[in-house]
Amino acid sequence: MEEMWGRYSRQMLFNPIGEEGQKKLAESKVLIIGMGALGTVAANHLARAGVGHLVFCDRDYVELSNLQRQTLFDEDDVENYLPKAVAAENKLKKLNSNITVEGHVTDISSNNLEEFIDGVNVIVDGTDNFATRYLINDAAYKYNIPFIYGGAVSSRGMGAVFIPGKTCCLRCLFPAHDAAGQTCDTIGVLSPVVDIVASLETLACIKLLTGNSHEIPEELTTFDVWKNHHFSMKLGKANEKCPTCQLKEFPSLNQPESDQVTTLCGRETTQIINPSSYNLEEWAEKLRPRAETIKKTPFLLRVQVEEGETLVLFPDGRTLVQGTEDPSRAKTIFSRYIGM
Repeated sequence: MEEMWGRYSRQMLFNPIGEEGQKKLAESKVLIIGMGALGTVAANHLARAGVGHLVFCDRDYVELSNLQRQTLFDEDDVENYLPKAVAAENKLKKLNSNITVEGHVTDISSNNLEEFIDGVNVIVDGTDNFATRYLINDAAYKYNIPFIYGGAVSSRGMGAVFIPGKTCCLRCLFPAHDAAGQTCDTIGVLSPVVDIVASLETLACIKLLTGNSHEIPEELTTFDVWKNHHFSMKLGKANEKCPTCQLKEFPSLNQPESDQVTTLCGRETTQIINPSSYNLEEWAEKLRPRAETIKKTPFLLRVQVEEGETLVLFPDGRTLVQGTEDPSRAKTIFSRYIGM
């Protein structure tokens, strides 16, 4: 108790947490999906707050452009091409040696997400695409685990907390999400937006873990820090036909990864199926600012991006990522420029 007081005294002095709440945090396990901008901020706060077991997954490695907003990384991580999960684990263990920190270098998919669910009390969204969020949402409602959603792009942020048995789910709120090309790599993002969203996610997580879920509003919060706009919308009732929280079909969790991503053997190319069709003219304009070269025909749009890979978009929603046969790398490039 003395050691706990020495480290967490200022947090324990806050009456809604106190000694009992701090003990609950120490006994809790949180899963963070994605260790980029949102994930690093949330993990940093949760580790310092004394959450007993932090588990996180990420498929990417640290790049120079990450340092503007991904707060656990530094230039040594870039120079050493460290996977984000490894770099984050190294930093967090130095922040708090009294907790268990477990980083996994992996691409979360329907094939492996359930491997990381055991014993988890809360799932925190650190991703940058809705395909993975729908997958997390399915797992959360299948295993009755609260899911904290957050998103940040440009000067805008949003977030909500989905609690099985109490609120509707993410799929009720967003039955479908078409990629709009608005990602951090296409229209940018301000670091303070990331901090705000991830801090709100962390705060909700601490409320859940310490038995203060009644303090969490059942609403979707959105804001624009540049334009000084703020808006909150009630989550509302669950959709009676929702395949996740009502029908218990869990479509993303039960869809094999192979249906979405296919490696074309011998061609150093990976095909990704986007559920929406492409307007090639619109996508040419969206991608032009980040393209090394770009060519559009009536049949396809070919864009060589700054990382060296090439994206080939077809009107029917197919995308070829040329330059890699690694599905994880292909999905990373796809998410950056298309937004899964």
